[in-house]
Amino acid sequence: MRTYKMTISYDGTRYQGWQRQAMTDNTIQHILEWTIGRMVGYRVQVDGSGRTDSGVHARGQVASVKLSKLYDVEDLKDALNRSLPEDIRIIRVELVRNGFHARKSAKGKKYEYYIDCREKPDVFSRKYCYHYPVKLDIEAMRDAADYLIGTKDFTSFTDNRETRDTIRRIYSIKVVRAGDKVRITYYGSGFMYHMARILTGTLIEVGAGKREASNLPLVLEAKDRSMAGFLAPARGLFLRKVYY
Repeated sequence: MRTYKMTISYDGTRYQGWQRQAMTDNTIQHILEWTIGRMVGYRVQVDGSGRTDSGVHARGQVASVKLSKLYDVEDLKDALNRSLPEDIRIIRVELVRNGFHARKSAKGKKYEYYIDCREKPDVFSRKYCYHYPVKLDIEAMRDAADYLIGTKDFTSFTDNRETRDTIRRIYSIKVVRAGDKVRITYYGSGFMYHMARILTGTLIEVGAGKREASNLPLVLEAKDRSMAGFLAPARGLFLRKVYY
């Protein structure tokens, strides 16, 4: 068996997230497994670097799959793209060492979140931004983000109460304004269920003057989801890159 690493871009608007589910076939993982399986003639398992929620997008999701034959990677990429729906694209295929696993081998991830602060949402980007018609205080958001950098217990920033290991390391958080839009970029060792979206909701509350930046250490210390901010909508979030 040969192991192939795929870098994938997708518009998550109409899908029920990455992970296959018993009640629906409308997930990215299922569509990839079905498409590859039909091409090679047998059932395959596609392992992603992590789960993206329903409605979340990806510019650089990574997945691995084991196939019995040696394929030319460009031919494999082109064949898959001819069969996949237009909102899922294979950007790159690489033949990698056996033992590589998209999730278990990952060292870090980068997410981006986009916020549209104009009075009315932009017609062409409304599916890919969270419309929040308030002029956000970028400096206050940066001050709050500084409290989140480092290795910390992020229990307050996940909606999965069954997660046992809640320690994560965030290497950087960048908050940038471009006209009426704000982009928040998170780079960390890994992110728990809803973590990037809860971090975003919390930073938005700081930027809108609804909480002080200095409140963040108390939120972390509390280890209580109710102390953190709201869950920002899925449509503004992109998985940008996975590091190995």
